[in-house]
Amino acid sequence: MTDTERTHDHTHTERADACAPAASARSVAEQLAIVLGSVDPLSPVRVGLDEARGLVLAEDVLTVTDTPPFDNSAMDGYAVIRADLLEASAQNPITLPVVADLAAGTDQNPRLVPGQVARIMTGAPIPDGADAVVPIEDTDQGTEQVTILQSPKPAAHVRRAGEDAHAGDRVLRAGSVLWPTRVAAAASAGTSSVLVHPAPRVAVISTGSELVTPGSPTRRGQIPDSNSFLLSAAVAEAGGIPVRIGAVPDDDDVLRAVLTELAGQVDVIVLSGGVSVGAYDVVKAVLKPLGTVDFGPVKMQPGKPQGFGRWPATNSVPGPLIFALPGNPVSAYVSFEVFVRPALRRLLGHETLQRRTVTATAVDGWRSPPGRAQYMPVILTHRTADAESTDGSTNASTNNFEARPASRGGSGSHLVAGLAQANGLAIVLEDTTHIRGGDLITVMLTS
Repeated sequence: MTDTERTHDHTHTERADACAPAASARSVAEQLAIVLGSVDPLSPVRVGLDEARGLVLAEDVLTVTDTPPFDNSAMDGYAVIRADLLEASAQNPITLPVVADLAAGTDQNPRLVPGQVARIMTGAPIPDGADAVVPIEDTDQGTEQVTILQSPKPAAHVRRAGEDAHAGDRVLRAGSVLWPTRVAAAASAGTSSVLVHPAPRVAVISTGSELVTPGSPTRRGQIPDSNSFLLSAAVAEAGGIPVRIGAVPDDDDVLRAVLTELAGQVDVIVLSGGVSVGAYDVVKAVLKPLGTVDFGPVKMQPGKPQGFGRWPATNSVPGPLIFALPGNPVSAYVSFEVFVRPALRRLLGHETLQRRTVTATAVDGWRSPPGRAQYMPVILTHRTADAESTDGSTNASTNNFEARPASRGGSGSHLVAGLAQANGLAIVLEDTTHIRGGDLITVMLTS
């Protein structure tokens, strides 16, 4: 089928399918349960910290040594023996000899005796005998001797060994996402590599003989392939590694050869197009005879035709997961958000699989098909003022968002330009057929 799923033909197909017995269609929840029931986190691998950003820990990270590993200065200034300076003030300055100059990274450890100080930089080890640091601002900044104008508090500006963590302490737990600050925490704990669930490699294929590379000349009947770019970007945003194959023609042998070659190279294959009931539904023609990919309608709009399963196992090694999505761009995108993205997050080891949702007020009304959950691309904005009650008084609004359909065409599955404006999907339940202006709706945040 096509990147636009033969826009008009697909509309007729969905209308015809809507007349099929409801028992033949799964709910969104049932389809998602089948998908997630087939997915486990990828087997952990050990990677260096440079490669760990964004991945999910498969084991706790423990500190190798105390953090920090030694007492050190939190300020540029002078390491002192506090008892020497109990009477120091601007009115009663005290001058003492400087017996050492300690930079960060030094291994020097001059032992101070009463009446001596050492100039010290931030991060440098506190010398034996010293018990406080006087900031450089409270001195005359001398190098051979220094005049101190302030009496330090006990242990002033001293970072104690183990103050952040002791050897063996857990600094990151399994399941944590390694954002930059957590990578830094692992490094500070003395860890050079971490055990993580790797990012899945995801092949993305558009099917349709009419598809051409964007920017190429087109003749009548040809259109640019947008789905492979859409879905590859969505894979990357979800944390996967996209392998964009691009467009494959409506040829069973060509598609079968491409899938066979990919089977041992990727963890997931995402196809778009060719899953309805048209004469050239190449995806269904190639995959259905395998007996490992199930095709059937799901009670949702857009995105009703769905296929899911695995490529057959090779030498007892399971083949990659296969998602066969509708070809219309909005249908493909909604299907990815509802089914593929949660599966990718489980492969990655994430504990939270679903997008965050918020409650919003519908600005404009629209219709929703009976018996099907609708996913309407919407533009979500913050409310600019408190809601006004019917008696003219101002009350705090019940939510902070307003939502309006991103396209005047509503949730039409070919409306790519409207999809580009959307930052959320309004979720309308199966038993709701009308959304009216002012209704409260649930919106899945997509950006």
